[in-house]
Amino acid sequence: MAMHQWVEYTEATAEVRAVYDDIMATRKTDWINNFWKVLANDPVTLRRTWESIKQIMAPGALDPLIKEMIYIAVSVTNQCPYCVASHTASARNKGMTDAMFHELMAVIGMANETNRLASGYQVEIDEQFKQ
Repeated sequence: MAMHQWVEYTEATAEVRAVYDDIMATRKTDWINNFWKVLANDPVTLRRTWESIKQIMAPGALDPLIKEMIYIAVSVTNQCPYCVASHTASARNKGMTDAMFHELMAVIGMANETNRLASGYQVEIDEQFKQ
């Protein structure tokens, strides 16, 4: 059960509707997902988060699919089921195949395991890896 009410478009203030409209236009969709509907309870946070994610996830030096796959990796590691689901859907829309997803999960699992081992053993960083 959600801890906060969703702010539906029909009940949204003009400020929230403006962000919703930008989300739908940018994403070329006709609906707003639950993450944004919950953030709309705080319009300042809604706008700030949307502007940041729009900027960060836009095409740049990294391909949009790679960005989505990184987002999945961090979301899996942080154990955020909502973000895993939404960014997996987005990555699939950008061309991620089942084989890519399975390989990504293997990399995430291995990275988390070796990170914990290196941290637990307090492995000193090799000179060749230092910049």
